[in-house]
Amino acid sequence: MTNRTAHHPAFTYLRSEFIEALNVTVQEFEHTVTGAKHFHIASDNDENVFLVGLKTVPTDSCGVAHILEHTVLCGSERFPVRDPFFMMIRRSLNTFMNAFTSSDWTAYPFASKNKKDFHNLLGVYLDAVFFSRLDELDFSQEGHRLEFAEPTNPESELTFKGVVFNEMKGAMSSTTSVLWQTLTKYLFPNNTYHFNSGGEPSDIPDLSYQDLLAFYRTHYHPSNAVFMTFGDIPAETLQAEFEEKVLSRFERLDTQVSVPNAKRYFSPIRVEEGYAADEVKEDGSHVVVGWLLGESIDLTQQFEAQLLSNVLLDNSASPLRRVLENSDLGRAPSPFCGLEDSNKEMSFMCGLEGVKRENTTKVEALILSTLEDIAQHGVPQETVDAMLHQLELSQREIGGGSYPYGLQLILAGLSTAVHSGDVIAQLDLDPVIEAMREKVRDPQYIPNLIQNLLLSNAHRVTLTLSPDDALETRRNQAEKDRLSRIKAALSDEQKADIVARSEALKARQAQVDDMSILPKVGLEDVPASLPVYDSEKVSSDLPITFYPQGTNGLVYQQLVIDLPELDEEETEHLPLFSSVLTELGIGDQDYLAVQERQSQVCGGLGASNSIRATIEDRQDLNGYFILSSKALVPNVKAMSELLKDTMMNVRFDEIARVKELVAQRRARREQSITGQGHSLAMTAASAGVSGLSARQEQWGGMSGIRSAIALDDAMKADNAAVENVMTVFKRLHGKLLTAKKQLLLVAEPQHEASVLDNAQTVFADLPQGDSQAAFALAPVDTRVKTSWLTATQVSFCSKSFRTVSGDHPDVAALNVLGGFLRNGFLHRAIREQGGAYGGGASFDGSSGAFRFYSYRDPRLTETLADFDASIEWMLNEEHSAAALEEAILGVIGSMDKPSSPAGEAQSDFYVKLHGRSLEYREAFRANILAVTIDQLKAVTKAYLTKENESVAVVTSNARRAELESLGFDIQTL
Repeated sequence: MTNRTAHHPAFTYLRSEFIEALNVTVQEFEHTVTGAKHFHIASDNDENVFLVGLKTVPTDSCGVAHILEHTVLCGSERFPVRDPFFMMIRRSLNTFMNAFTSSDWTAYPFASKNKKDFHNLLGVYLDAVFFSRLDELDFSQEGHRLEFAEPTNPESELTFKGVVFNEMKGAMSSTTSVLWQTLTKYLFPNNTYHFNSGGEPSDIPDLSYQDLLAFYRTHYHPSNAVFMTFGDIPAETLQAEFEEKVLSRFERLDTQVSVPNAKRYFSPIRVEEGYAADEVKEDGSHVVVGWLLGESIDLTQQFEAQLLSNVLLDNSASPLRRVLENSDLGRAPSPFCGLEDSNKEMSFMCGLEGVKRENTTKVEALILSTLEDIAQHGVPQETVDAMLHQLELSQREIGGGSYPYGLQLILAGLSTAVHSGDVIAQLDLDPVIEAMREKVRDPQYIPNLIQNLLLSNAHRVTLTLSPDDALETRRNQAEKDRLSRIKAALSDEQKADIVARSEALKARQAQVDDMSILPKVGLEDVPASLPVYDSEKVSSDLPITFYPQGTNGLVYQQLVIDLPELDEEETEHLPLFSSVLTELGIGDQDYLAVQERQSQVCGGLGASNSIRATIEDRQDLNGYFILSSKALVPNVKAMSELLKDTMMNVRFDEIARVKELVAQRRARREQSITGQGHSLAMTAASAGVSGLSARQEQWGGMSGIRSAIALDDAMKADNAAVENVMTVFKRLHGKLLTAKKQLLLVAEPQHEASVLDNAQTVFADLPQGDSQAAFALAPVDTRVKTSWLTATQVSFCSKSFRTVSGDHPDVAALNVLGGFLRNGFLHRAIREQGGAYGGGASFDGSSGAFRFYSYRDPRLTETLADFDASIEWMLNEEHSAAALEEAILGVIGSMDKPSSPAGEAQSDFYVKLHGRSLEYREAFRANILAVTIDQLKAVTKAYLTKENESVAVVTSNARRAELESLGFDIQTL
């Protein structure tokens, strides 16, 4: 057997520990010369993950750490090409590639299941981080620069440009981002967390190129770095590359980068600031109370604070959340309710949004009096035990989603590693949970935590953030005035220099690099076939499909119901029904009792809908309603009973509860706009492609957000609006009870017999229902030209073209075309030259919509023109086989991206349920691999035409006149 502690002689082995709950061994090493730490999480998982993290401690809000993160990836010593990061995305089968800037660290992670690919990426990442070229032109592209509106005309208006500059304009258009940044500014009065590490748009132009170089020299050094890896490549192999490619060239730094603790207040403070809004609503303020706690690397303090936060705020039955949700002082609990433990010192916060400005002191008094009441009367023991149960469940779950599982583990330990804490203890929660079980037996344990951490803690900030409809205008005017002053002071020589720099950057962006110096994988490295997942179908009154998967002691259960025919009201409220179903009471239990029951037996319940067009016709649909849960094996029976009870006996008489849930949903939807603007624009642009596309815009697009606002307002004004929705819910629920049902189960193979036996016993009396008219939507086929105006400093642009869908022969080429246009034209035109944070194109094979998009974009009409220009480029230029291979690799990489064991089983079940058999998917994969450049040109010519075009943008009200002149249909929330 391999010696799991084998290591390279340049490293010192410190310790290792097997963590049973995660089925991994965590090994800790230190590089002898530089002191760089290496934490390796040894696993049988073949999705290997690498991350190098650096402690980065800005002393202002110029965004130096963030701009450096971008610029570092623009060429290095061994790979002196202009954009190796984005080039490698195209030349790789990675399952994850990115870079992050946090408040006190910067990290560069990637993951791949292909060993050749992993080592290719490792070489590029190591060279980029430690031997970056940091070209001044790249700094001006990624960070900020002065440029004339007409780049070669010094008499035209002077502007600020830069990718990060525009990214942060978009980020700071989000009220939640402003709320967070403002609160931390006051919670941390004198250290790095006081500043915006991403950069304040007004401060970013103050950063000089020399400042960037100085920060790089002091922070991007192995002595200030931690290497973290996961997977089945041995630590010794990884360390050999670290040593050869990087560490052998460095000595230990004499000075250490550190974060001092915050200066503590001796009495609480109250502060007020504003946020940009289209209108000033009387109840538009946010009120948040925040406390500064102890150090996060003190694991006892960290987990006590985590337990306290969960006990107070985990669900609607938690005592503090219950008071906040039911308070008339605000619309909903603040999005910042809970513990922030990623900084060196933790903070706890809670509050309300939708508050009248004059009620700040009442909100603060409500929170403090509630905490005092809980401290005086205590918390039921079963509530505390349930929160420990939730900690254990989250410890064991192998997550999926947007981050690989190994990266999730690495990120869980990164902050601790950066601040020299105990990473192994941070990842191994079982001993902590066991110690907590003893402590919580004392009925005064939670009350004492409330008293010590919160009530007796003088370092408390109460922040009121209120709407200001003139703030955006003042901010824009200040930027214009600043630029006018700069321009007025420019000499002719300085003007010529700005023009020359613009020309130099344009030439650099247009240069064709020798990509052959970068490593790559090719089509020959693509796996020959898709993975096959074992499953067993059990015939009974309730059909069951069981997938044996390595779920680490968890059981995943889903009740899958054929969506029946619904009327217009039922269809309109289907997503709302799904979101509230598991938040209501059951039988004689009210919703509070049900929330407690959920936290005691499972990882929560959720309801959702899976609706997809058939292969044959984009207007025909398959639809399913899904009720989901997960639990530890000993709790399977209780989970099953709860799931069945929820479906059978849900209550639709808790009017106040539904009003609160609708208010919370409205708040979440409004907050999502600036973070998901490109998705919202694509959804709006594609609304005319099919009935489902139109309905998706009404459900989840900008129209859906407007409907959520209107429904909340109607319910506040009159309970009749609530009662009407309840009536619709009852009808919908009744139809689901009589529809056909089946059960999906995912668990470890050794638990199959017991899990199946439990399911057949518990669900024996569930009415199976019968075949009936299926869910359908009226066909839609129309063009749109829509603009949505909202409070944002940037734009999100989209064009959508109606093409073909399902099993049409052109679908494969359309899938490849999106990446081809992004790689060859759109990335350069929209991001590098246009200054948007992102841009590209993608194809939705289900609806047949080919969509262009831009994200956090300072431009609008120019971007729409670039979309058109990319089509001309595709049709009129000659294109290389290498570019085609890169685009194909991108599609295959996204298709092959792994999920969690449970997620992969569930995905396999649903693609089959929607008629996409393994044979169909294998054939589609083969068609992707066989796409030619001639096919790309053919589908571009056939489908990306003005006759098939629709357009949508999400932008600011300042562009209203411009949009009206272009013939856009103007919409507002």
